[in-house]
Amino acid sequence: MTARKLGVSAALVGDALLPGDVEVDDDRVTRVGLPPAAGSRIASPGFLDLQVNGFAGIDVMAADVDELDALGRALGRHGVTAWLPTLITAPPDAVQRALVRLGRVTAPDRRRPVGVAQPVGIHLEGPFLSPRRLGTHPPEYRRDPDASLLGRWRALAPVVAVTLAPELPGSLDLVAELAREGVLVSLGHSDATATQAHAAFDAGARSVTHLFNAMSPLHHRAPGLPGAALARQDVVVQMVVDGHHLDGDVVRTAWAAARDRVVLVTDATAAAGRGDGSFTLAGVPVTVSGGAVRNAQGALAGSALTLDAGVRNAVALGVDLVSALRAVTSTPARLLGRLDLGVIEPGARADLVVLEEDLTVRETVIGGHRVGEGSGVGDLA
Repeated sequence: MTARKLGVSAALVGDALLPGDVEVDDDRVTRVGLPPAAGSRIASPGFLDLQVNGFAGIDVMAADVDELDALGRALGRHGVTAWLPTLITAPPDAVQRALVRLGRVTAPDRRRPVGVAQPVGIHLEGPFLSPRRLGTHPPEYRRDPDASLLGRWRALAPVVAVTLAPELPGSLDLVAELAREGVLVSLGHSDATATQAHAAFDAGARSVTHLFNAMSPLHHRAPGLPGAALARQDVVVQMVVDGHHLDGDVVRTAWAAARDRVVLVTDATAAAGRGDGSFTLAGVPVTVSGGAVRNAQGALAGSALTLDAGVRNAVALGVDLVSALRAVTSTPARLLGRLDLGVIEPGARADLVVLEEDLTVRETVIGGHRVGEGSGVGDLA
């Protein structure tokens, strides 16, 4: 592959927009800070989405290997170069089958088609959740923490993140065990008090799943899980900024409290990247109307959000551009311990997104290949 410039006037390098163009050769970034191209396009590290249940009509729980590749290619068109396939609470045999398929897709020796966003592990969002804060998770498959079951599931695929409710019996022991083994523990679907949340953070939990949604509320005398998370400098808060999950003032308030600790996620379902209509979320029927995904009871059930739209939404609410971009690049990468992701620097893998002045995606590059470029098998991702 011949070295080429991206044609940008600035790039997110470290914690600032560095004026100048970026050069890519083969699958690596070779130079930054070159003479800037005309116009106002900028380059960002490729986006990393930590919570993807589905996308472009494809449900992760039921998807086969080819469909997962198609999902990854569709994510790439929205700037995503790496992602966590997310499995919600479901029949144990369905979870097991999905993990077997995901184990094939994430195998380190697998050669995947070019231009496909890389799944960098699996996120289990359940079944160890509060019966009072289940949202769309089917109650019949919810259970209290079971280290043996989780161990069997982890043997099938690289589970790198687990969402659980810390107030359940056995949760703190499981949090500590997972933290020792390098698994990201995120608290969510929880009715925890602030005291219970702090105990879990002290045991090794490091994040909160879709802040404010499906959790105990923030009250000035009972701060609950959100209050505990926002008060701690060692906890990252994940937010779905789609105009439905959170009011704009709540987004601004949370960002002010946790500016360098925010990760934007989509919690995307098969509806994302599609219009209104009917879809499924791990077998649960959901309906999209006006961009909101809801279950039969009318409650929110994931989202139809794309991550590039999440960035634009945050900026429209007053979040500065660098902070919004870090929330989909370096911050989630550090949360996973993946220092090879979310950066633009000489020698780094060429996973990049070129944004127009209005922050729409002009071009996504994955491993040096433009998304949509060819259909054959490329280098190991």
